[in-house]
Amino acid sequence: MTVHELFPYLCVRDAAQAIAFYGAVFDATEQFRLNEPGGRVGHVELAFGDTTLMLCEQYPEYDIREPNPSAGTSVTLHVHVDDADAVIARALAAGATLLMPAKDQFYGERSGVFRDPFGHRWNVGHSIEEVTPEEMQRRYDGIVEPC
Repeated sequence: MTVHELFPYLCVRDAAQAIAFYGAVFDATEQFRLNEPGGRVGHVELAFGDTTLMLCEQYPEYDIREPNPSAGTSVTLHVHVDDADAVIARALAAGATLLMPAKDQFYGERSGVFRDPFGHRWNVGHSIEEVTPEEMQRRYDGIVEPC
C-alpha cells in the first residue's frame, strides 16, 4: 500500500467565517465548496501553500461536530511558516486565543500555540536551527521531569 496524501479535515460551525479567518491568518485560498440546498456547507478545500485543508460544517446525524474547547483536544495542527510571531499576531487580531506565546524551542524552532475561533488548536513555528534527534532528546531530557 502507498499513501499518496493525508488531508486534515476540520468541522466548524460557520464555514464562511472559517474561510475568512484562515485566509486572513495563513493566506489560505478557497479552491472549491459544496453547499447543500438548505445552505449547510458540506465540503470546502482550502490551499495553504501546497497543502490542502478540508472543512465542513456540523453533521450531528453522522456524529461530525465542531470541537468543544472546554473539553480540551487530542489534535494539534502544526504549521511551519516564515515568521511564526507574525502569523500568531494575525491570528490573535482575527479572534484567536493565545495558548502559548512564541518562544525559541529545544527542537530548533520558534513556535507558539493558539486556538482559532472554531475551537481548533494550532502550533505555528519557523525553523531557527537544525537539531538532530539525538540532540533533541538530550535537550528534552534536561527540561522534562521524570514521572
